[in-house]
Amino acid sequence: MEPIIDPNAAPAGLIKDATAQSFVQDVIEASQEVPVIVDFWAPWCGPCKQLGPLLEKAVTQAGGAVRMVKVDIDQSPQIAQQLRIQSIPAVFAFYQGRPVDGFQGALPESQVKAFVDRLIEASGGANGKDSAVAEALEQARQLLDSGQHGAAAQLYDQILQHEPGNMAATAGLAQALLGAGDLAGARTTLDAVEEKDRSHAAIAAALTALALAERAAEAGDVGPLREAVDADPANHQARLDLAVALFGAGRQEEAVDELLEIFRRDRKWNDDAARKQLLEFFEALGPADPVTLGGRRKLSSLLFS
Repeated sequence: MEPIIDPNAAPAGLIKDATAQSFVQDVIEASQEVPVIVDFWAPWCGPCKQLGPLLEKAVTQAGGAVRMVKVDIDQSPQIAQQLRIQSIPAVFAFYQGRPVDGFQGALPESQVKAFVDRLIEASGGANGKDSAVAEALEQARQLLDSGQHGAAAQLYDQILQHEPGNMAATAGLAQALLGAGDLAGARTTLDAVEEKDRSHAAIAAALTALALAERAAEAGDVGPLREAVDADPANHQARLDLAVALFGAGRQEEAVDELLEIFRRDRKWNDDAARKQLLEFFEALGPADPVTLGGRRKLSSLLFS
């Protein structure tokens, strides 16, 4: 007798469970090929049991244009903490190693399908629809990553003229303006985002980056802060201010190391301020950034040392 095959079953590898150990491979690396939807859930969460099957159905119907990863926050709480998830169900979409969309709470099937379709279109899938926008977004991201902030801002602006509601382009434009030192321009760009779109992962990251840049401007120059820390290595507030100033100056790895030094000396100082600031840095940089990955490894080694 031939085995019974469920026609609605997802192809092997299309939907899987992930842990803290497999998250980078299953999500960050896999999203270099196609978008990956991450569903944060828990066995005790009623709305999660409603949303999960709808997501799985939509992903299966997409036929490989998008993948799905499920993360049980009870089994892998550190991932939820790093992404600053406040409640579940929470859904993040990653593409090219970066969060590009997301939502919280259960949605009806029509909105779930629209979410998946929007993600596929933005990545150039669905028979190539909007592939020009997807290619432009990728080019802009490469310019941004290489430090060509002016060129990236121009390209993101062109994308927004073609597609005004594109949140990835809006967030990218804000990040490019920040990189060019135009805090006022970045603030104007993000202030125009409607409240309902501020939970979008890329927008949230840009808002965090803007807040950090504004705080860095208030913290002052790196030089005097470095002198204060050298004069009194136990001055944790001066070291925290130094870290924020370094981050604003584009010296992110040094900034992370200064916070890790506070954590090493007194991890509970000022209500866990060093770890909380680290998480803000990681959110602003993005989960795939080498500084984020290295900082998380160092933080984990300190936590379990």
